Amino acid sequence: MSAVAAISPRLYVDSADGERVSRLLKAGVVHGVTTNPTILERGGRTAAEIPELYARWEAEGAQEIFFQTWGADRAALLGNAEMIRALGERVAVKVPATADGFAVASALVRDGATVLITAVYSVAQALAAASIGAQYIAPYLGRLRDAGVNGDALIPEMQAVCAGSATNVLAASLRSADDIVSLRLAGVPYFTAAPDVLDEVLFHEVSDSSASEFEAAMGRIGA
Repeated sequence: MSAVAAISPRLYVDSADGERVSRLLKAGVVHGVTTNPTILERGGRTAAEIPELYARWEAEGAQEIFFQTWGADRAALLGNAEMIRALGERVAVKVPATADGFAVASALVRDGATVLITAVYSVAQALAAASIGAQYIAPYLGRLRDAGVNGDALIPEMQAVCAGSATNVLAASLRSADDIVSLRLAGVPYFTAAPDVLDEVLFHEVSDSSASEFEAAMGRIGA
C-alpha cells in the first residue's frame, strides 16, 4: 500500500446553505465545511456573517471550517487572514494561488495556521504549495474539464508531487459521486462537494429497497 493510499479519505461539504450543511454535519458524514466568497454569495451570506457561520458549524460538529481571505495586496490578504484565524481553533484559511497568495500562505504556515491554497491549476503550483508546507491544495476538477484540461489525470499528479510532504489534495468542483470515486482510486485523499453530490454519494436505490425489505420482515416477525 502506498503512502497516499494509507491516508484515510475525508468528505467535506462545499456550501453556505445553513440547513443542508447542518443536516450533513449532524449526521456525522462530513469532516467539515468549505466555503469561498462565491459560495457565500450564492448562499445569500455576507462577510459580516462569517463569525456566526463558524460558531454554528463548530457547534454542529465540524472538525475544520474553511473561509477564504481576500484583498488587493499582500497586506490586505494577510490582515483578513488573521481575522479569519481569530475565529477559533478549527478554522482553516484559504488563500488563492497567486504570487501574493503564495507569499501570504508561507507567512501563515510559518506562524502555525492551517492553510489551503485554492484554485490550483498546475502541478508546478502544487509543488510550490508543498514546498512552503501548506496543509491543503484545492484544484477544481469541473473547472479544469470546462477549460479542456484533463483534470482526472492532472489532479493525481498534483497529489504525487506532494507525496512525503505535509500537503495533500482537497479536490473541489466535483460534480458527481463518480468524480470522487475515480480520484480516490487515483490516490487523492480529500474531497469537498455540494450537498447534492454528497447525497448522491450516500444513496443507492438498491440499498434503500433492501432497507425497506428488512423493515417489512421485522414487522412480520413481531419486533
